Amino acid sequence: QVQLVESGGGLVQAGGSLKLSCAASISTFSIKTLAWFRQAPGKQRELVATISSGRSTYYVDSVKGRFTISRDNAKNTVYLQMNSLKPDDTAVYYCNTVSRTYNWGQGTQVTVSS
Repeated sequence: QVQLVESGGGLVQAGGSLKLSCAASISTFSIKTLAWFRQAPGKQRELVATISSGRSTYYVDSVKGRFTISRDNAKNTVYLQMNSLKPDDTAVYYCNTVSRTYNWGQGTQVTVSS
C-alpha cells in the first residue's frame, strides 16, 4: 500500500513562509502528475498546485505568485514552498497524484495568524 507522508506545516504569521514536503513510499519517477491539495475547516478539499513529470506546473488562482511546487524524484518527494502566507491559507495540506490515486495521508496543518 502506497504511503504519503506530509510534513513541514506549522503556525506562522501572515506574510511568513513555510515549505511543505511529501514523501512517497514508492518511486515518484513513474508518477505523471503530482499535486498538493488543502482542506480548510468546513470546506471541501481543493486542488492547490500540480507538477508534471516534465516539470510543468499549475496553480489555483488564489496562490499564484506566492506558492511554488517542485519535485525530486531521486528522493520520491514533492515540495510546496509557500510565501506571503495569508490567513485564508489556513488548512490541512495533503499531497497525492492529481487523480487522487492513493489513499490520503494524515496531512500537515498550516495555520496562518493575522
